[in-house]
Amino acid sequence: MSNFLNTIAESARSSGGSFYKITEIYNGVSETVTLTPGNACQNSYSVAKSFTTAAIGMLWDDGILDVNERIVDLFSDILPEGMDERWQTMTIHHLLTHTCGFPCGYLDIDAIDPNSFGTHDYLDYLFRTKLNYTPGEGYDYSDAAFYLLSRVVSRKTGKALDDFLWERLFYPLGFREVAWSRCPMGYPMGATGLYIYTEDMAKLGELYLNKGIYHGRRLLSEAWIELVQARGYEFHKICGGRAYGKGGAFGQFLLYMPEEGRVVAWHSFGGGDLLPAIEDFGK
Repeated sequence: MSNFLNTIAESARSSGGSFYKITEIYNGVSETVTLTPGNACQNSYSVAKSFTTAAIGMLWDDGILDVNERIVDLFSDILPEGMDERWQTMTIHHLLTHTCGFPCGYLDIDAIDPNSFGTHDYLDYLFRTKLNYTPGEGYDYSDAAFYLLSRVVSRKTGKALDDFLWERLFYPLGFREVAWSRCPMGYPMGATGLYIYTEDMAKLGELYLNKGIYHGRRLLSEAWIELVQARGYEFHKICGGRAYGKGGAFGQFLLYMPEEGRVVAWHSFGGGDLLPAIEDFGK
């Protein structure tokens, strides 16, 4: 085990909670430590959003999607009457940045009983939502934004989000089992409910670390990687600016460190904060 991984594992053991696996990819070499045996695939919770973002990036690279496209234009044929007028200005960019106007925590199936939505049609449920503010004029983190992005991918490709990613990301990265929680109409939630191996979750970080190239094959453009980093499309600067990272509920995390050539990923349930140990390593 590398000195880095050993240090982080010791921090995990002493932090409380249950850490399942921690994976480090350093200079292209992947190493994993198991701390608490569990199912091979774990719920990545909101780390799932970074995979949905990658799908949006691929469509952006293909030239069939623009982040400034309006949602009402994409779904004009199924919009209900009497929609909040503020929907007229909502764009894909607003969804990617949680500045779209949905209430905080909206459509969070991890915290809210989906039966309370009163419908099996989550998309129509969202379109009938009164926004909290005009898109772009506020910020509220919600799963609703990324469920809507899942539906955007399906509108653009005719495929479910996970089917699209199997072709364009999961299979090229060598993923094993993958499962994604779906709405009653069969669309992946986009925001949460992505069950994957920790070792495989780390591979997305390696793709970003290498500016869109994985084992010699380009899967995302360098321009998209730069846009994600500049605009905070789910990956944000952490560890004093040494890393970009994305976390999920109950202690999931994926981060990559461009200057150090390192990726770290872990799944946990109630695990403590490992970021201080990562930030301190090597100082």
